[in-house]
Amino acid sequence: MTTSIRLFINGAQRDVEADYQRSLLSVLRDDLALTGCKYGCGEGECGACTVLIDGKATRSCITAVGECAGKRIKTVEGLADGDKLHPVQQAFIDCGAMQCGYCTTGMIMSGVALLEKQSQPTRDQIVEHMNGNVCRCGTYSRIVSALERAGAMAKGGGK
Repeated sequence: MTTSIRLFINGAQRDVEADYQRSLLSVLRDDLALTGCKYGCGEGECGACTVLIDGKATRSCITAVGECAGKRIKTVEGLADGDKLHPVQQAFIDCGAMQCGYCTTGMIMSGVALLEKQSQPTRDQIVEHMNGNVCRCGTYSRIVSALERAGAMAKGGGK
């Protein structure tokens, strides 16, 4: 049954007509044209669909859109400030932390969640936090380096 659901996405209120149990991922991509998060496994295991819900990294493919009513949702499209990229986005570019790009937005969103929780995580903390985000190209070491760099950039250190 379709119902009206009020979402707060990237700082803007968005009202959608959708079945309460429909995945947030499908609503974001198909109804709202926010295609940054990707459909990977459809089971919440690969992380390609990661968005932030109230600051927490969340797999949008297994999250019912109805559960998101009234919550703050952030997608990769909401990270940059105009032409200025978020430090995690910039660090991914600087460190070459992407290859095919399919996992990149999920990795970035998980990384943003980590850095919002802990601005200067250790390498081990990054690896532990990012466990569960799958990169089929195997750029894990560059992803870890990018998150270390982003932490330094956010603190003003550059690195």
